[in-house]
Amino acid sequence: MTWSYILTQKSLVGNQVALIKMKTILYAMIDTKKLWVDALGLIEVNISKANFGTWFRNTCILKQDCGVVCLCVPNAFAKDWLANKFHKLIVKTLRDLSPEVRGIEYLIQKPEEKDKTNQTDYYDKPPFTNQLNLNDLYVNKEDNLNPKYVFDTFIVGSFNELAYAAAQAVIKQPGSTYNPLFIYGPTGLGKTHLIQAVGNHFKKTHPNKKGYYITSERFSLDYVNSVLNNRIPSFKEKYRKYDILILDDVQFLSNKDKTQEELFHIFNNFQDNNKQLIFSSDKAPKHIPNLEERVRSRLEGGMMIGVNKPEFETRLAILTAKLQSIKFELDQEILEYIASSVQDNIRELEGALNSVVCQAYVKKRGITLNEAKVLLKNSIKPKKSISVKSLTSVVAEFYNIEEQVLYEKTRKKEVVKPRQVVMYLLREDFSSSYPYIGQKLGGRDHTTVIHAYDKIRNDLKNDANLVQEIEQIRGRLYSE
Repeated sequence: MTWSYILTQKSLVGNQVALIKMKTILYAMIDTKKLWVDALGLIEVNISKANFGTWFRNTCILKQDCGVVCLCVPNAFAKDWLANKFHKLIVKTLRDLSPEVRGIEYLIQKPEEKDKTNQTDYYDKPPFTNQLNLNDLYVNKEDNLNPKYVFDTFIVGSFNELAYAAAQAVIKQPGSTYNPLFIYGPTGLGKTHLIQAVGNHFKKTHPNKKGYYITSERFSLDYVNSVLNNRIPSFKEKYRKYDILILDDVQFLSNKDKTQEELFHIFNNFQDNNKQLIFSSDKAPKHIPNLEERVRSRLEGGMMIGVNKPEFETRLAILTAKLQSIKFELDQEILEYIASSVQDNIRELEGALNSVVCQAYVKKRGITLNEAKVLLKNSIKPKKSISVKSLTSVVAEFYNIEEQVLYEKTRKKEVVKPRQVVMYLLREDFSSSYPYIGQKLGGRDHTTVIHAYDKIRNDLKNDANLVQEIEQIRGRLYSE
């Protein structure tokens, strides 16, 4: 046996070992790819289409080492969102598919750059053409439901997750679970989208039953016309034939006594027959002025859920989902600028995005952050300056007390809380000093102000009603 023969055999063995290693790595890559494909299939059915498209796009498993899965994500924001919002779901799904999975590490890895030849496609055709066909967006005259309002396009965040969960419970057992469902909060936060999504889902799953959506203003007008035309029995019959009735903007029934009376009777009919009622308003029933007590009590007799302003992460998710729905792309820094600048209203948020997208289309190129800032400077409204007098006036009106008592040395329960709210807002929203606040509110010691601020801040952590009251006061304060 010659040395050359021995060396040749060693070389062959070495090549075989290397080949085996390469095959092992290749099979591992195939296995991890299949694992994530299977996992995505299961995850997709557990979350909304919008959330899935927003957060799980451009993700993959890089490797699996000793039970730890390395999950690649496109940016830091996606990493934080998946780790904080969907981590438990991801881990559970992977473990169900592969029991040896012990944990997940998130690694930021930007997706491969797209072919430059395809980048101009965004600007060669008008934006928004990839949305539903216009013919599909016509409101159905039989039920007044807009087909674009579905759960798949509804972004769920901490600000609306309870309302979303309640809506999901309603569609599973309409007429028995959370009846009536009353969703309230400032305008432009997706209440109409959510309640119409319930109606559209009901129509799809119960084709032999009837649902109806109407605004309170149109409902009142409908009643007035029935009185003028001596057709009240027809009005009653019309609304009693439905299996689910969705009444939007209930606050507009204020001072409409006869309309409220008719709603009261409809309400009783629906509950007697286990039919579903859904309401929305910009405020809780107890804060709607001139609402009949019997109507108020029935509105409060079901499930009442408030919707707050969306946090930054959710606003960014909404923008990302919107871009994906129209198959358009913008720099992340532009999206973050819009999300940080428009905080109170989802409609305004989407409007700002539409302006930037249209500008990019007109210019037939991507636009810079500075161009976006210039474009939006007139549409993004800065918060107007608020005087102490304006704040106390709004708070006093909200809690139905005399404004002057907020300055007096009284410890009445009905006064203490509103005064503490004023102190909290002066400190939280306007960064006023404790001595200044105390001086403006009857010459009180700064320690009193500190106590009031800390109390409201701590109560907000556990009191959902207080959260809604603060947001509604802010809405009134900053409204034009």
